[in-house]
Amino acid sequence: MAAGEQQCRDYLQRHRIPELLHRLGALLLYHRPERPREFLIQALERVKAGKRAEGEYPYLMDEANLAAMFSLLDVVGQGHITPAQYREALKTLGLSTEDLQFRDDVNITLDVFKEEVKKKMLESWAVY
Repeated sequence: MAAGEQQCRDYLQRHRIPELLHRLGALLLYHRPERPREFLIQALERVKAGKRAEGEYPYLMDEANLAAMFSLLDVVGQGHITPAQYREALKTLGLSTEDLQFRDDVNITLDVFKEEVKKKMLESWAVY
């Protein structure tokens, strides 16, 4: 690989550009706005405002989506999922599974699931 190409790759990784583009693309496909350029500009403005604590970061998953995801994981309707299922849900959403605080014998309820996933989503945007 040429030195210039490696410098480009390093730059992209250092600034987390592939992850940012992936998240913006996911938002775009989820919302499917009539004016995609304006939507992307607004999403980036929300990221900037969120970073300054002047607004909220853009969310891909709302409360209803999180509840639906939880119910898919809780197939027998016990009202809780395992930490392993939670970890897989985070991976599916493209969120970090590092620093998870749940022991393997803990059951995760819907409310805890929603709260923790939202926290992880905020953390994921905050790096930009």
